[in-house]
Amino acid sequence: MAVDESVTSTQTSPVNPLEQGGKHRIVIIGSGFGGLFAARQLRRRKDVEITLIAKTTHHLFQPLLYQVATGILSEGEIAPATREVLSSQKNVQVLLGEVTDLQLDFKTVIHEVMGRQTVTPYDTLIVAAGAGQSYFGNDQFADHAPGMKSIDDALELRGRIFGAFELAELAPTQAERERLLTFVVVGAGPTGVEMAGQIAELAQRTLKNDFRVINPRDAKVILLDAGPKVLPSFGEKLSDLTQERLERMGIEVRTSTKVIDVDATGLEIERPDGTRERIESKAKVWAAGVSGSPLGRQIAAQSESGLDRAGRVEVNADLTVKGRPEVFVIGDLMALDGLPGVAQVAIQGAKYADKVILARLDDKPAPPPFAYFDKGSMATISRFSAVVSMGKIQFGGFIAWLAWLGLHIVYLTGFKSRVTTLLHWLITFIGRGRAQRVTTAQQVLGRRALERLTEHQTELPPVAVDPDQWDAQPPATAPAPEQHGA
Repeated sequence: MAVDESVTSTQTSPVNPLEQGGKHRIVIIGSGFGGLFAARQLRRRKDVEITLIAKTTHHLFQPLLYQVATGILSEGEIAPATREVLSSQKNVQVLLGEVTDLQLDFKTVIHEVMGRQTVTPYDTLIVAAGAGQSYFGNDQFADHAPGMKSIDDALELRGRIFGAFELAELAPTQAERERLLTFVVVGAGPTGVEMAGQIAELAQRTLKNDFRVINPRDAKVILLDAGPKVLPSFGEKLSDLTQERLERMGIEVRTSTKVIDVDATGLEIERPDGTRERIESKAKVWAAGVSGSPLGRQIAAQSESGLDRAGRVEVNADLTVKGRPEVFVIGDLMALDGLPGVAQVAIQGAKYADKVILARLDDKPAPPPFAYFDKGSMATISRFSAVVSMGKIQFGGFIAWLAWLGLHIVYLTGFKSRVTTLLHWLITFIGRGRAQRVTTAQQVLGRRALERLTEHQTELPPVAVDPDQWDAQPPATAPAPEQHGA
C-alpha cells in the first residue's frame, strides 16, 4: 500500500521530536505482557505520546487459559479490558485493529478492523505481537485440534470438552461412547500437562455424579509428545516426578510419539518404533509448538534482521531490529540468546526497551545490553500438586502448588480479578464444583465459521439512511486509510 510521504517521516534513525517542540510518538503493537508493561512504564512521561494497537480489546493472562477451558475461571477474570487497565494513563491511546502492514522506511503502521484501515505514524515502534500456535506445517490440524492461545480457543475447547461428556450420555454404542470419552492432548510442555491434569480432574471429581448412563471416571486422557520427556525444560528430576504424578491420575503418557494426521473423529500417531496407530477421539487439544506473528516476516524483509526456525525476529542486544534502531521487538516474537517465550521475558524486555527509549529522549548514555533474570518456571499438575524450577532449586508437591497460586495471583491484572479468581479457586479446589461450565454450539463452531466468511461480510456497512441497505454489496473500491496521529 502506498503511503503519502508528505504526512509521514522517512527517517530511519532515532529522532528526538522534543528538540522540535513536539512529543515523541511511540507505537506499541500488542496488548500482552510486553505491550502492556511497555506502556505502563512510561506513564509518568508527559513528553511522549503512546498509541497501543491490538487486535483484541483485552489484555490476556495466557498462563490461565486452560482454567477457562476447563470451567474454573471465566474469561473476564483473566482478560480485563485494555482500555480499563490503561484508563488512568493519559498519555496512551488504545486502538482496536490488526496490523496488516509495517512500512519501516516511512515509519508508519497500517492497521485494519472490519475493512477500515488506519495509518499511524511513529518515532519509536515497539512490536510485542506475540506468537501463535504452530502445527509444524499442518495447519489443517487446527480444524479438529484447537490450540491454546486466545480466549476464543479456550471457549471452543470448553465446549468440546464438556460437550463430549454430554454426547457420550446419548451415544447408542459402546464404541461411540469410548471415542467421545477419549481426550487427547498433544504437547507435554506446561500447557499440555496442565490441560491433561484438569481434564482428568473433571472426569474423576467434578462430573463423577452428574450423569446416569455414563460413568465420567471411565474417561481416558492421553498426553502425547514427540520428545522423550514431559516438561523437558524443567530438568530430568521434575520431568520424572511430573510423569509419575500424571500416571497415578490415570493419564496415559506417550513420549517420543509423533502426530501424523488429525481428523474429526481421531488422530494417527507414529510410535517410537516407527509403527503407526489410530486413536479414536472427538476432543483433541493442540499444545505443541509456537510460531511467531506474521509481522516478524515483514520486519525481517525490511531490515537486516533474520528469523529463527519459529519465525521470531533476531534482535540486537538492546532489543532493536538490526539496521532499524527505532524499532524494538520484545516478548514471544523476539529471538535472543535462546530465551523462552514466557511472560517474564516479555515483561523484562518491555522494561528494558523503555529504558533505552528514555535514555535517548534524555540524551543519556544507553543502558548496558539486555540481560534476562530467570525467576524460574512453574507448572501445575493437579489439585494440590505442582512443580517449581528456580535454577538449582527444584521441588514439587503441595508447597510448589501454593507458590504457583501466589505467583499467578500477583501477576493477575486488577484487584477485582484477583478476588474473584481466589473465590473460584476455593470452590474448585476445596469442593467439586466449577463455576464456569456454560457452553454453546457457537463456541465450538464459531471459529471455523468466521474463517469461511467472505471478505465483504466482515466489513463495516456503509452509512445509509435505510438500514436495509446495510446488507448491500460493498463499494468496488475501498475507502482511503484514515490517518491517525500528527
